[in-house]
Amino acid sequence: MSVIQLNLRDRRRKIIDRLMLLLLVMSAFFAVIPLLFVFYYVMSKALPHINLEFFYQLPVPVGESGGGMGNAVMGTMKLLGIASIVGIPWGIFIGIYLSEYGKSKTANAVRFFTDLFTSVPSIIIGLFVYGLIVKPMGSFSGIAGGLSLAVIMIPIIGRSTEEILKLTPIHIREAGLALGLSRRKVIIQIVLRGSASAVFTGVLLAIARASGETAPLLFTALNNSFWSNSLLEPMASLPVQIFTYAVSPFEEWQNQAWVGAFVLVFFVFGVNLLVRIWFNFGVKR
Repeated sequence: MSVIQLNLRDRRRKIIDRLMLLLLVMSAFFAVIPLLFVFYYVMSKALPHINLEFFYQLPVPVGESGGGMGNAVMGTMKLLGIASIVGIPWGIFIGIYLSEYGKSKTANAVRFFTDLFTSVPSIIIGLFVYGLIVKPMGSFSGIAGGLSLAVIMIPIIGRSTEEILKLTPIHIREAGLALGLSRRKVIIQIVLRGSASAVFTGVLLAIARASGETAPLLFTALNNSFWSNSLLEPMASLPVQIFTYAVSPFEEWQNQAWVGAFVLVFFVFGVNLLVRIWFNFGVKR
C-alpha cells in the first residue's frame, strides 16, 4: 500500500472520528435542552413571587395577599424523615442479601420482585398503602404518607446497594475470612464500611426520587392547611400543595404553586448535584 493511500485512509478516519464526536456533542446538547427549558420556565414564573414568608408562613384564604407553604415544607421534611427511617435500613439489608447471597433461588426471586417493584406506578403504591394503613386507621396520616414514600425508596436503595457491593473484589472478602472474622463481620466491617460513601449516593438518589412524588401522598397523607403536630393526622407536602394550587382558578395560588415548583425542582437538582460531587471527590479519592 502506497504512502498516499495510507495518508488518505488516515485522513478519512480523522474525519469520521470528528463527525462522530460532533454527533455525540449535538446529541448531548439536545438532551439537555428540555432540562434547561424547565429550569428557565420555572424560574421565570417563580422568581417574581418568591420571598422568605413562603418558607415559614401558613397558606392564607383566597383574596388575601401573602402567606406561604411553611406547613408543606415542614411536612415534606417529616415525610422524607419517616421514609428514610423505614426505607434506608430495609433497602440496604436487601442490597446486602442480594450481593452476598445472590446465587440462591430465593435471592433470584427477591431480585425479580425488587426490579418489578421499581417499575410499579407510584399511584398503585399509594392505593396499596391506603388499603393497608389508611382504611384500617380510619384517617389519612403522615405515617401512611411516609411509608408510601419508603416503599418507593426501598427497591432503588436495594438494587443500587447490591451493584455497589458487588464492586468489592472477592479476594478482600476471602482475606477477612482467612483472618478468622465471621462472614457477618466481613460484610459489615469490611464490605459495607468500605463502600459506605457509594451506598450513600444511592440513598440520596432515592430520597430525591421520593421527594417529588404526588400520587401516593394523595391517598395517604392527603393535605393539611395548618401545622401538623401529630403524625397520625393528615399532613401537608410540597408536591400535593403544588398540585392543589396549580389546578385552582385563583392567580395568587397559581403564583405560589410556581414558587413551590421552583423550590422542589431545585431541591431535587441540589440533591443530584451533591451526589455527583460526593461521588467524584469523595468516593473516587
